[in-house]
Amino acid sequence: MRHPFLACAVVALATAALAACGSSADGGKEAAADGTPSAAAVSAPAVAGPAAEPSGSSGPSGPDTGTTSVPPKEPAAGITPATGSFTEKQKEYLTDRVPKGMDPAAVLQTGQETCDRLRYLVRADRDIAVGAVLTGEVADAEPAVTHLCPRYQDLVDEAALGYADGTHTGARLRPGRYHAPSPTKDCSWQVTGAKGKALGSGSSATGERVELTVPEAARTFTSTGCYAWLPEGETS
Repeated sequence: MRHPFLACAVVALATAALAACGSSADGGKEAAADGTPSAAAVSAPAVAGPAAEPSGSSGPSGPDTGTTSVPPKEPAAGITPATGSFTEKQKEYLTDRVPKGMDPAAVLQTGQETCDRLRYLVRADRDIAVGAVLTGEVADAEPAVTHLCPRYQDLVDEAALGYADGTHTGARLRPGRYHAPSPTKDCSWQVTGAKGKALGSGSSATGERVELTVPEAARTFTSTGCYAWLPEGETS
């Protein structure tokens, strides 16, 4: 039996291990988890990429104008490490991601830690890893995978075809069979068609894997407490 908080707990373990060992995307010592983390484990912060930048100005406070100030980015030519050199893929990852005045190595470390978290999650449960990418628990996974750890591209591709909890409509809906690998005990879902016609619904209080079919006639799919729905086989 899986639990939806497993991803957060494993990420927490990975974060602690990385802080102690200073591992990188392709190396470093790998920590082992002693048993399955409990649901009460404290969630680790999402992997924050450099895109999550501070808003507002550093000057005196004033009326809210509804705008935010985005720090300028370091031009590609200015992205150089204090020592050594970056690979081409590392440079591609860093392009347009390094705020002026910031050490590009620190930004690169963010991407490397994202790859490390994916590695830990895959070892715990591949479905949980895909769900973590899909729900954003592992943030900015796509650019990190594209440039730093392409071996996890299949996780990103599969996540793009799934659904996180919420309401999905229109072109976002893809007919097919889906499963929720780690729902909570309050998982429920509903599929409706034109004019709100009920096409299917269900719930689960077991916390075990559940499945559903999104039909061609679906216009809205709503999920609560199911964490993430992953595709089974080919989807339209």
